Amino acid sequence: MFYDALENRHGLRHDPFKALVSPRPIGWVSTLARNGVANLAPYSFFAAVAEKPAYVMFAASGTKDSRRNAEETGEFVCSVATYDLRDKMNLTAARLAPDQSEFDHAGLMRAPSHFVAPPRVAESPASLECRYWKTIEFPPSGPDSKPHAAIFGLVVGIHIDDSVIRDGLVITDLMRPIARLGYREYAVVSAANMFSMASPA
Repeated sequence: MFYDALENRHGLRHDPFKALVSPRPIGWVSTLARNGVANLAPYSFFAAVAEKPAYVMFAASGTKDSRRNAEETGEFVCSVATYDLRDKMNLTAARLAPDQSEFDHAGLMRAPSHFVAPPRVAESPASLECRYWKTIEFPPSGPDSKPHAAIFGLVVGIHIDDSVIRDGLVITDLMRPIARLGYREYAVVSAANMFSMASPA
């Protein structure tokens, strides 16, 4: 099949776009509001976009607390969402009042960061402390469309639980990170579906 992606008349039961661009890592983004409330939300439009120095980005549609807080305070943290934390991660996607914290709603503990003020998810095996760099807004699709934007951050600090390090390497299978697929589907990275392949010289 083929369809015009701008008109989006694919004729399928659901939009297939996210199912085609998958798996997508989940950016579990924590921020602090100006009033001190800790916000935590998962973003499946998330990626590492550079190294040395390292940058990451998460993309938000509509008016989201994570974007506003990152822009206003200049800081955010991305924690790794894992299979063991999948239910609590899902709870942090709930729409709460501005004075409510997703940490409390999901029963998650806060751990202090080193360089930035927002807390990280204590139960997560790894977290990236970020200083906000820039927001890039995408052109609207129509006069009533929600704003879409990518929020970029410079990674200034990295926390890794010693339990997932072996012989100087981070063992992904020990973390069991989850990724978003299409629709309501997720995947977990485990040794059973991992393989190695050398890059060509």
